Amino acid sequence: MGDRCSWAGPEQIYIDYHDTEWGVPEWDSRALWEKLVLDGFQAGLSWITILKKRDNFRAAFDGFDPERIASWGEADVQRLLGDPGIIRHRGKIEATIGNARAWIALEEAGGFDRFLWDYVGGAPLQNRFAVQADVPPQTPLSQQLSKDLKKAGFRFCGPTIVYAFMEAVGMVNDHLVTCPRHDPVAAMARD
Repeated sequence: MGDRCSWAGPEQIYIDYHDTEWGVPEWDSRALWEKLVLDGFQAGLSWITILKKRDNFRAAFDGFDPERIASWGEADVQRLLGDPGIIRHRGKIEATIGNARAWIALEEAGGFDRFLWDYVGGAPLQNRFAVQADVPPQTPLSQQLSKDLKKAGFRFCGPTIVYAFMEAVGMVNDHLVTCPRHDPVAAMARD
């Protein structure tokens, strides 16, 4: 058995995330939206910062219910700006409200999940990187998906954020080939 991906650790919350969540294909539309929002909040920060605050985010954002969040206004923005349990960034909070509206539009047009998974033909892309330095920060595919998300009304979804999102939700398997999670995650791909 090889070593975990080098980014996974040393804190247990990071190791657990790597070992149970990261790279596992996510097919649920609402869960995909939550992850994209959290990746947007990560911009300029480390993922562990978001991970440690994820439960606070879920509480502050009504369980990431896009139908509810889409109706929020300035009073909700002010409430969230005063919440020390989350990242208090006006632009990211306002983007989340707008992203909820964009999610609803894509759901009504056939599903946010389908919209995303169509970019990879409905099945995770299987990379075989041996060292972390070989894993790209973005790809032409993440650049296109970022552009299309923005066209659909999403914000805080640049190509680097989108690639990290694609890795996290299993659209791309970027566990290193030496990682004990590479093959089990690869086996989770739908036919």
